[in-house]
Amino acid sequence: MKFLVLSIISIAISLSISLAQSSLVFLDKNTGSGIPGVLVKVSSHPNQTSDEKGQVYLQISKNTFISFSHVSYESGGVQLNENENKTIYLVPVTQSLGEVTVIGFESERPLVHQAGAISKVLEYELYRFNENSILSAFNTKPGIRIEQRAPASYRISIRGSSLRSPFGVRNVKVYWNDIPFTSPDGTTALNILDLSNVQNSEIIKGPAGSIYGAGNGGVISFESRKQVTENYFSLDYGIGDFGLNRYRIGIDQQIGNGGVSASYVHQQSDGYRQHSAMDRKVFQLALHSNPNDKQSLSTQVLYSDLDYQIPGALNAAQVEEDRKQARPGSVGQNSSIKQKTLYGTLSHELNFHKKWSNITAVYLNTTEFENPFILDYKRETAFSYGGRTKFRFDDIWGNFPVKIIAGGEYQYGKTLAQNFGNRQGKADTIRFSDDLITTQAFLFQQFEIEWTSKLLMTLGFSENFARYDIDRQIDAGRRTPSFNSRSFDPIIIPRLAMVYKLNEFSGIHTSVSSGFSPPTIAEVRTNEGSINLDLQAERGTNYEMGYRGKYGIFNLDLTAFYFRLKETITSFTNDQGVVLFRNAGATDQKGIEMQLDYAIYRNQLSLVQEIKLSHAYTGHFFQFSEYSTGGTDFSGNRLTGVAPNTLVNLLDIRTKPGLYLNLTHQYVDEIPLNDANTVFQDAYNLIGSRLGWRTTFGGRWDFEVYGGVDNLLDESYSLGNDLNAFAGRFYQPAPGRNWYGGAKLGFRY
Repeated sequence: MKFLVLSIISIAISLSISLAQSSLVFLDKNTGSGIPGVLVKVSSHPNQTSDEKGQVYLQISKNTFISFSHVSYESGGVQLNENENKTIYLVPVTQSLGEVTVIGFESERPLVHQAGAISKVLEYELYRFNENSILSAFNTKPGIRIEQRAPASYRISIRGSSLRSPFGVRNVKVYWNDIPFTSPDGTTALNILDLSNVQNSEIIKGPAGSIYGAGNGGVISFESRKQVTENYFSLDYGIGDFGLNRYRIGIDQQIGNGGVSASYVHQQSDGYRQHSAMDRKVFQLALHSNPNDKQSLSTQVLYSDLDYQIPGALNAAQVEEDRKQARPGSVGQNSSIKQKTLYGTLSHELNFHKKWSNITAVYLNTTEFENPFILDYKRETAFSYGGRTKFRFDDIWGNFPVKIIAGGEYQYGKTLAQNFGNRQGKADTIRFSDDLITTQAFLFQQFEIEWTSKLLMTLGFSENFARYDIDRQIDAGRRTPSFNSRSFDPIIIPRLAMVYKLNEFSGIHTSVSSGFSPPTIAEVRTNEGSINLDLQAERGTNYEMGYRGKYGIFNLDLTAFYFRLKETITSFTNDQGVVLFRNAGATDQKGIEMQLDYAIYRNQLSLVQEIKLSHAYTGHFFQFSEYSTGGTDFSGNRLTGVAPNTLVNLLDIRTKPGLYLNLTHQYVDEIPLNDANTVFQDAYNLIGSRLGWRTTFGGRWDFEVYGGVDNLLDESYSLGNDLNAFAGRFYQPAPGRNWYGGAKLGFRY
């Protein structure tokens, strides 16, 4: 008996020696305070939670992998040795407005102290819906609407900016990892990106020309993952209605002070309508390094191979007959788009002085584009390059903190554009061929000064230069080949903004900004061969006031604005079905945008950890103030393509075992489809849900399975209507009730 007791004591002593005590301390990255209730998992050990100071003690052996999670912070894992003490800073995912940092007008500040209507779409918001596109997540933000005429055919409207976009993305400037993603000609191939190429997004609503150049519709800044924090392998697979099939494989590998990330995604679907199939392959390679504590260097390579069919718009009778049918002629003529794009970037950040820093980024882009359409067959080969540089100076002048930002952006693009006849989906005789050259550049300066600890003023302006050349080499029609050129005189775009900080978590902001948006080559040079050099640039002034603040569990973001736009560019369709453009006098755009979110319950240690609600309201009361054409006066009519009221309601429930439920409701008011306001898209309600389960096991493995339903009420609606359409072909019917599902597996190594 005595021998047994001594043996047990000896084993206990040896275990206590081999399993030495280690500790982890979890701190909030923004505030530095300890985080209680962090759930810590170690393989073959009972789960533990951090104390009030964010600390947890562990009895572990050498090189033990530990995973951790918290309902309000990003989850992760760490390698820990015996007798090792480590501090981990966690990034909040449910933040108050005072804790959400945005770049905004090239000025990194908390959102609550930014002077401008800025919305942020975080990574977890992108993954609360079907993962086949960014559409659903962006449409939960006030003032923002992404339409999808067919799979991979997107149109973005920020405060009605899609008025001149019959298809594609125009009049909205898009950046990807601080580099211009919008082509020099003003168009953006948003459809070449997969959801996995975007981690976080910022949207500036309204003119932002003082810092981002020409454009009245606003700015979208996409960001992919910039740092590799662990070695990680991931595999995703998703399926859904209409033949949806998507898989992704990715790997992150740490290398010294940086790392490399690579991913490949393949997505296919047959589409809801006849002749609406889509096939997209996207490969992304990113390398990041930090040569020293003052520099960072990153490079990205993105290759996208996209092929999708275009079913075309229907009239009301065709929708009533069969909303899934394609427009007559679309199938026979193989109306579709094939696009191969290679995009390479290089970005360098340097903090060369405690007061001075610089970020410089350059890119190269090549695109092969092929577009058989009912009326013609288009081929384009495009090459472009450009870059952006920004210097930042921080100092204190007397008692006043100041920040000066100055830089420039340049883009050059050359395209060989050829239009042929279309003979049953094959290119026939050439009709015309053009060499297109576009150059745009601008310089920007911005001065910020804190007059008091509560009052911040920003004054910014940019000088813009733009030119395009259309060199017609071949014209099989009656027109003689010619050279056409259009230059826009240097335009100065100013902006003045003020923020009054009520306290650390609330503030009032106001701004006055100018907007300038020249017509793009696609609007001047149309598919039937005409060149409209009389099309004028849009000019506008935006007045804005807003409030952001936190009241207990409530976060409120409220903005009111008035945008007066002159020489508004609108689209119309001629009797051959060709989309043309014209200046439509002036428009008055008054609006209110509001977002309110709050967690009615949050407890990390209970079975149900969080119940969160969010509401987004958009009131866009836009009208033509001066607009007459063809002897008809449309002044006073509602602005075409804009819903006066939209409302989005979100409910998110998360549980300790890993189960989660996301519910979404969206109401969209009736939309005028022509300038005369005689045809409307009916109002509709959309309800969707996603149910899933996430878990971590063995310390190294992450697993998730999910399923969901979109358009639960089986509403009949059109998402991406054709405006001022000839022969009543306004409607692009959207899918009825449909389901999706998938699984994800990740491994830390």
